Amino acid sequence: MRRGRTVFFENAPRIAAAATVAGPKECAGIVGAYTDVPLGDDMFGEDTFERAERKMLLTAVKKSLEKARLREEEVDFFLSGDLLNQIISASFTARETGLPFLGIYSACSTMSEGLLLGGMLLDGGYAEHVVTATGSHFSSAERQYRYPLELGTTRPPQAQWTVTGAGSFVLSRTGEGPALTCGTCGKVTDFGVSDVNNMGAAMAPAAADTLLTHFADTGRSPDRYDLILTGDLGALGSRLLKDLLWEKGADISANHVDCGEIVYKIVEDEFQGGSGAGCSAVVLGSYIYDLLQKSGQLGSVLFAATGALLSTVSSGQGETIPCISHAVAIERVPRQTRKKASAPQRKEQP
Repeated sequence: MRRGRTVFFENAPRIAAAATVAGPKECAGIVGAYTDVPLGDDMFGEDTFERAERKMLLTAVKKSLEKARLREEEVDFFLSGDLLNQIISASFTARETGLPFLGIYSACSTMSEGLLLGGMLLDGGYAEHVVTATGSHFSSAERQYRYPLELGTTRPPQAQWTVTGAGSFVLSRTGEGPALTCGTCGKVTDFGVSDVNNMGAAMAPAAADTLLTHFADTGRSPDRYDLILTGDLGALGSRLLKDLLWEKGADISANHVDCGEIVYKIVEDEFQGGSGAGCSAVVLGSYIYDLLQKSGQLGSVLFAATGALLSTVSSGQGETIPCISHAVAIERVPRQTRKKASAPQRKEQP
């Protein structure tokens, strides 16, 4: 069932397992106690940052399958992407696993896009098990999008720190894990920001557009969710998002958290917090998943990762930064009541 840009999953696909790998800087923060594979150094035994990123993603995928008690041949589709040119971390991981591969790219919102597409495949009856994963590495992203690390360039105060980490989710058509109940597809939004260090300001309008659309399509208000979790807007972008929504009559201040704000143990050099495709994947797959699945402290989460769709070519040619955000509702819904959760009443937002 679809209304507007929102798809409602009548069969409520389940998250069967989640696994994360995170670097030492990330594990010093809130995700450290919940990460499956904490790293002692960000090279992960490899000789390049790019190979380390690939190994993190492969490790997260294999660990998620192990936790779901699935063999690789039981997986119908592998949905993955990353920030490197031609999504090589994802495609090389697919090469190593042999999983049927659909490469996707939505920059730092790749995790929510993967969950949305995976939910569609499962709800439509096209698959029984889907794996979706993404990751990033500070050093590989920094030297691709901004400056060679050897320059030691001073970071401006609006900058975020690309997360070194990877997250993988196993989605299944049946089971008892947290359910995907609906998801809203984002639209590309561009408010004219061209500063590659100011991702929060660039992405906040895209997150606002998707969240307002979600509330309108579903008839749900922000307080319908225990937590509205955006992906790597950072401290500045998070404040901008709340202001943009408040102007439209939607107040998320009581239940909103941004992955970029909480991923690190904030000290002076982090400035705005975390970013990167691995940011929301690691936070959702470790700390938040524990609150949903194990401790049961959360009953419903609206996860809306955000992505900046820039490239080195577009930035070099003076283009502004187009952005996108996809949202997925993840809820602890009893199997027998799942269809009630997918029958919304439309309520227009002001």
